[in-house]
Amino acid sequence: MSHKRIPKRKAAMAVGGVVALGAAAILLPNANASQDGASDGVAAAPKTLKAGDASDLATRLAGTLGDAYAGAWYDGEDKQLVVNVVRGENTMALKVRSAGAEVRWVDNSMTELEAGAGTLKSEAAIPGTSWAVDPRTNKILVTADSTVTGDKWDQLESTVENLGSGMATLKKSAGTFRTFASGGDAIFAGGARCSLGFNVTAGDGSPAFLTAGHCAAAGDQWSDQQGGEPIATVDQALFPGAGDFALLTYDDPATEAPSEVNVGGQTVPVVQAAEATVGQQVFRMGSTTGLADGQVLGLNATVNYPEGTVTGLIQTDVCAEPGDSGGSLFTQDGLAIGLTSGGSGDCTVGGETFFQPVTTALEAVGATLGDGGAGAGGQAGGQEQGAGQEQGAGQDAGDGEAGADDQAGAGDQADGQGVGTGQDGAGGQDGTGTGSGRHSGQDSRLSRTH
Repeated sequence: MSHKRIPKRKAAMAVGGVVALGAAAILLPNANASQDGASDGVAAAPKTLKAGDASDLATRLAGTLGDAYAGAWYDGEDKQLVVNVVRGENTMALKVRSAGAEVRWVDNSMTELEAGAGTLKSEAAIPGTSWAVDPRTNKILVTADSTVTGDKWDQLESTVENLGSGMATLKKSAGTFRTFASGGDAIFAGGARCSLGFNVTAGDGSPAFLTAGHCAAAGDQWSDQQGGEPIATVDQALFPGAGDFALLTYDDPATEAPSEVNVGGQTVPVVQAAEATVGQQVFRMGSTTGLADGQVLGLNATVNYPEGTVTGLIQTDVCAEPGDSGGSLFTQDGLAIGLTSGGSGDCTVGGETFFQPVTTALEAVGATLGDGGAGAGGQAGGQEQGAGQEQGAGQDAGDGEAGADDQAGAGDQADGQGVGTGQDGAGGQDGTGTGSGRHSGQDSRLSRTH
């Protein structure tokens, strides 16, 4: 793919409506205190942990426990890590308690659960389905959207039943799984609109940013406004397959790219990338719906979009809509968790959503984020907030009709500032619908360095 350079631009993440205000009220107090609870060596009670620390502990214990480990999740109410241990592994349970986590005895090992997921992949990889291990139930959560009917539903149901009793749970989603191309700050290419995820530093030291891989199908060059001059160029992209991410380098190497998320007048500094933990509270920023919050439901999720299967995703209950693709998934204390990929539903009725882990994307493209690497001008990752904020401009997705089977955002529309019609380019399919929308809120602008 070709390379372009980006002018020094500013990014102010757009916040839309009541949902954003509600989430902001939760987010902005920003309680960062962490307590260790019991001291090292005292295993009488689980430690009190921040979600990020719980994730690190879960990773360490997974390596220590081996086959006895069957997943873990974060209890946000008690601020404790709960670790599943296969029944009878008493010695390993003692190690969990000594490390400061709570033990929960389960029957299904992670090896058995992963084998079940492998069976689903080989026998029921039907567009409109997804699955992920849910450590809270010690089962595989299998979800089918509204398009999975008739013989397809029978095939999926039969496969789940054949996994055996207590191995999987099958649920039906009222919506349709699709990518949400059309997201933080709005970016545009070829009529498509997506969202800037996180500013990063590319391997060669140049300023860049991450977004969803399916967005790259719309074109190599991206602008900060519909019909505007390109400011960034796709350097690497992956979709479908083992992820949904893209690295875009700014065309102007002097671009200042601070590592932060703008949630509408206030910014959340992004300190580093981190692994997600089931049960963790997370926040999503996108150019269509602004700020929303929810919980992580599953890890290493597989989603069968119409364009193809994507693996290794994070499953959540955070709402999203067309235009939010590529947008930031982060925590209250500034950890970059994911990039919006797709899902079902909307921010009125809710639904299932899936995110590309930031850690995996960074490793794949050779970039760093936050404290991991400084951007141009000595700043890490992210973009400055624009000097002037205007109403509208690429804020909300319109009432776009979907093209091509109403799936995967192929024809989802996003109207930016009333200038033409923004069309999602997910999966490289040409959408045929049209869309328009009324906007409110703050415009995101990137400002040029001369």
